[in-house]
Amino acid sequence: MSIENEQDLIALMRIGRIVGLTLQHMGAAVQPGMTTAELDAIGAEFMAQHGARSAPILAYKFPGHTCISLNDEAAHGIPGDREIQPGDLVNIDVSAELDGYFADTGGSFAVPPVTSENQRLLATARKALDAATNAVRSGLPLNVIGKAVEKVARPAGYGILRELGGHGVGRSLHEKPHAIPHYFNPRARERLTEGMVLTIEPFLTTGATHVKTDEDGWTLRTVDGSLSAQYEHTLIITKGKPVLVTAV
Repeated sequence: MSIENEQDLIALMRIGRIVGLTLQHMGAAVQPGMTTAELDAIGAEFMAQHGARSAPILAYKFPGHTCISLNDEAAHGIPGDREIQPGDLVNIDVSAELDGYFADTGGSFAVPPVTSENQRLLATARKALDAATNAVRSGLPLNVIGKAVEKVARPAGYGILRELGGHGVGRSLHEKPHAIPHYFNPRARERLTEGMVLTIEPFLTTGATHVKTDEDGWTLRTVDGSLSAQYEHTLIITKGKPVLVTAV
């Protein structure tokens, strides 16, 4: 969607803050021995307290209120009886709806003891997101996002997952533009426009550039078993720095 009036802006910022706070709340709750279903329930309760509804359930009948993916699972992990272990990387993706508006955010969390490898991967993934959000301006092509991510990821020796891109969001969970690449694609030349609402969510790995789908039909896992980390914001394009809708 594109922001058309003050009501759009206020409503989008409201749901953006809720999903941002939900991610923060869930991340603080992560601990060894808890199941991913227990972590999901914490997020579900927090969203319900704020009147929001799970977007994956609404849009796709996903079997969980949030997506929780561990280690080599890049995305769309189904909450269940799997226990979080010391040293795991936990990716949490939170998207929700309130009053007809949607926002989407995500982040990766390291469970102690945190290895230097995991710490470096997370720091680089966060830096890649920051670089991409700082690069976008109205009038520029979509591929400035992937170019900015590559400038951070490649020198650090990390892969960028190609199947998992950003997307438009706002009136529904996934809107045009679809599959915004986080690697430089010279063909991705659609222009960013003022008021456009989209997500930036680079997935960095310790090796792979592709994923495979598990037998459950949802979970996306790196093809070589390498670790994956991701950070995500919903943002609004402006003539200057974007508005980070999900920042808290």
